[in-house]
Parts: sequence; C-alpha cells; structure tokens
Amino acid sequence: MQPSRKAPYQETLVPPVLESVKTKDSAKWETREEMDMADSKESTGSQEPLSPAARLLHAPRFNCTILAAIGCKTNINPGVIKMGLEQTLMKHPRFSKKLVIDDNKCGSKLKWESTAVNVEDHIIEPDLDPCMDSPDQFVEDYISNLSTIPLNLSKPLWEMHILNVKTLDAEAIAVFRIHHSLGDGASLISLLLACTRQTSDPDALPSIPARQRAGSHFSGGVWWLFFAIWTMLRLIWNTLVDLVLFLATMLYLEDTKTPLKGAYGVELKPKRFVHRTVSLDDIKLVKNAMNMTINDAIMGVTQAGLSRYLNRKYGDQSEIEDVENGKKNKIPKNIRLRASVLVNVRPTPGIQLFGAKASAAMARRVVSNTTLAFSNVVGPVEEISFYGHPVAYIAPSVYGSPHALTIHFQSYGSKMTIVLAVDPDVIPDPHELCDDLEKSLEIIKDGALVI
Repeated sequence: MQPSRKAPYQETLVPPVLESVKTKDSAKWETREEMDMADSKESTGSQEPLSPAARLLHAPRFNCTILAAIGCKTNINPGVIKMGLEQTLMKHPRFSKKLVIDDNKCGSKLKWESTAVNVEDHIIEPDLDPCMDSPDQFVEDYISNLSTIPLNLSKPLWEMHILNVKTLDAEAIAVFRIHHSLGDGASLISLLLACTRQTSDPDALPSIPARQRAGSHFSGGVWWLFFAIWTMLRLIWNTLVDLVLFLATMLYLEDTKTPLKGAYGVELKPKRFVHRTVSLDDIKLVKNAMNMTINDAIMGVTQAGLSRYLNRKYGDQSEIEDVENGKKNKIPKNIRLRASVLVNVRPTPGIQLFGAKASAAMARRVVSNTTLAFSNVVGPVEEISFYGHPVAYIAPSVYGSPHALTIHFQSYGSKMTIVLAVDPDVIPDPHELCDDLEKSLEIIKDGALVI
C-alpha cells in the first residue's frame, strides 16, 4: 500500500511557495534572499505611466471596480490567507504598486509607483456575530456597502474582506475588491484562480476547458476554402454592422426606457449584488440540443428571464398570475433592449487619439445608451480550494459603469453562478429577477428534452 500523499497546504494550511522567476539580471545574486532584497530596494519608488485603458478606467464617470465573492465550505483562517497572498498575489507587480499624481510642466499625470506592501493593510476582518439572525441578508448588505466606499489611493488598489459567517450556500465568504485598472475581469479572475489548487489533487492548478476552434471539422480541400471565404465575408459584414450601430448608439440610438434601465448618473449609485447557482449540465443540454454554444444558451436564458421580469412589471395586479404562466405578453411592441458585452480591455488607438477623458465620455455615452452589461467567464472544471479552503462558489461582478443592471455568468465545476449587480432604486427586487432567470432555464431545458 502506498502512503497517502499529504497536501502541501490543504491539510497543514501552509500555502505553497512561488519560486522567483530567473532573469538575466538575477544571475549576479548568490541567493534568492539577496535577489529579493535588491529587487525591493530598486523597485520601491520607481514609477511607470498608466496604460491608456487604465487611464480610461480612472475617469470620473467611468471609474470601475471589480468585486468577486468566493464562498468557502469551511471557516476561513485569516493567517493562512495572509501568508498565501504574500507568496502569490503580492508577487504580481500590479498588486504592489499604488496610484500617484505626477505634477510636471505638461500637467498632472497618473502613474503607478512601486511601494512596500503590508498585507495587513489589505485584509479586513470584521468582528461578526456567528449567531446573527439573517446572515445572508447581512452579507448582501455588507457587500453592497462596499460599492459606496472608494478604494484607498495611498496603497495598492486591492483589498480582501473575510466574512466568517455561515450562509445558505457557504460557511464563510472572502470578498475581493480590485480596481478595474489593474486588469480586465477575465485576467484578474484567472490570477485569483492561480492562487487555488484542485481539491482532488492539491498539487495541481485548476484546469480550464479548452475552446474548440470553429470550423475544425473541415479537414481541407475545396470545402475548407469555401468555409474560410464565407467566414471572412461574414466577419467583414458583421464588423461593418457593429461599427454602424456603435456610431449610431454614440450619437443618438438609445434603448427604450424600461423598468430595467437606469437614469443619468446611475454609475454613482450604490449597487446591490445577488447571485443564484444553477446547473451547468442543464445549460449544456440546451446547448447540445440546439447545436449552439454556451454563450448562445445563456444569452437565450437571459433574454427569456428579462422578458418574464418585464411582463410582470408591465402587467397590473389582476394579470400577474396569467403573465407568470406565460398566457399574456404585456411588453410594449418595438421595445429596444440591448446589452453591452464585457470583453477584455486593450489599449486602443482611439484612447491615444482623443485622450482618456474624451474616450471615457465617449465610452460612457455608448454604454449608458444600452440597458445592461453582460459577461460570461469560464471557470475551473473541477472543485478547487483557496489556500486550503474548499470553494463552494465564485461570484464576480463590477460596479462603476453606467448601468442599472449587470449580469455575470461564472462557471465552476458542474455549476453556473448567475451574479446580478443592480441599482436598487431601479430594480428593487433582484431576487425575483434571479427567479425569472432560473425558471427560464428550466422551461428551455424542458423544451430541449422533447426536441
């Protein structure tokens, strides 16, 4: 019988140590300690300008912050988390630099400045009553309150809140708050996942499902050439259509005012964050039955869920039961409801040409003329642990954008978490909207089973 393998930090709760990356300049140092000390002395105080995308995300009307809640199946040990962050996340350059204003002859410019980081300054551990009456409501209120408190600019723009309180779907919650200028959502979620390990194999990093290339079933020959030409023509046509719609949206094309659309200044309002976990297998069933992608399936679920919600909002009290049963459609005709699909932010010529303030105003106008923001992030295919704490769910979101509704889909194992960030003045019942999305998936799945 082989001896059981001991997890490096799951059983002993000691996080793994990251090896320093070797470079040409590191060869002159005898030991890792000497290299780290030299790097600390050389890097502290050094500055670098913000990228165009980072400047855009610091604009007053487009100041976005990412918020990710990680539910754990056990109580969180703060000491282990701090040790783990020191050895992993804080090794990343963006998490050890603070934002400074450089005043010179050309005016004030924002820059990143390297600084010594004390992990204690970034970990918040509120003293909580484990026997509180409504823990789920408390966690929801706590996370919502974070959207009203700006990040401290005197230190790197990230922090983590540890809430050791039992909720319906977790024993404890770790809440990350990271400014969007540090990176796009997909990159930051990937960075957080790099701090985790597979529960079944504590030495292994989480695995992400590989994306299948479109048209891979065409092995070659004339059909492959025809498919390639057709794909290129479709790409050119869709690009032209998107460009025209983008310009029209920037100039005048605004979505219809509905119970889902926020008013001017909604980006400054506090947000409420709720989530609902559904079966990823159900979504895959719909995907396979309809011969579509996961994105197509969840877009259909989102559209159906929003339709159910609007039907109920437009119907009067005497018609609510019929509307919920799908017997009446109370949504006005010719309604325009569009979503801004969140993608990775890259430096663009437009930001360089017009400047961050003008680009932010342009982006804000385009985004505010749509109704909601939508994102789908692929997560690990197996269960993972966060520094030895088994993870129950991952719920990322964002606030600071000019939308009253932001919908994130985050896959994790065999589950899909739907995360809503809403302006409670516009959508006072986000849990009902979660019910509508869940019910819509159930109806679509039942329909797919009979195909």
